[in-house]
Amino acid sequence: MLRLKRQAAQSPPRERILQAARALFYRDGIHAVSMEAIAAAAGTHKMTLYRHFSSRDALVAAYLEELAAEGEGVWEEARRHHPGDPESQLRYLLRQVSQWASDSSTRGCALANAAVELARRKHPARKVVEAHKRRQRERLVELVRAAGYARPERVADELFLLVEGARVTLQSVGPEGPGARLHALVSELLDSAPKRGAVKA
Repeated sequence: MLRLKRQAAQSPPRERILQAARALFYRDGIHAVSMEAIAAAAGTHKMTLYRHFSSRDALVAAYLEELAAEGEGVWEEARRHHPGDPESQLRYLLRQVSQWASDSSTRGCALANAAVELARRKHPARKVVEAHKRRQRERLVELVRAAGYARPERVADELFLLVEGARVTLQSVGPEGPGARLHALVSELLDSAPKRGAVKA
């Protein structure tokens, strides 16, 4: 059974519960994991778990909110590494995502996995996933536009589909599949996409 590491066991109960839920939900799938299993892995009791999370749905939503927040962090990294340079920020982001795809386990994207599992559109956790993915696409369009591409919505959608596709194929064909070529594919797409005001040869 999964157990938190010794130093993590000294963390506050809410943090331990989220750490355990994160590991179990990702490894086994949301529907396959019981609240009892999460409490045991967190070294606590169901009563404590429900003091911090009013329901199983609330715990799943909190787990996905944490992942979404981490996903937002890479945008801040891009700005810090390349201030005032949208093109470099864009390529940095895509390089980071490509690296994640090549290093990731065959379980792929936890948020995409959750969207598949949570079929009920009004599920609070599904709303977290949908809002995050919409926001990621919107930010990508904004960054592609700021980088000066002639058709920012189209270019952003092509990039978005390549990234999402790479994440999903980790599940079906593993890290040696098409996802392994993600960085090359997105780089070629950007290199061939026209910029505003570019003169055709």
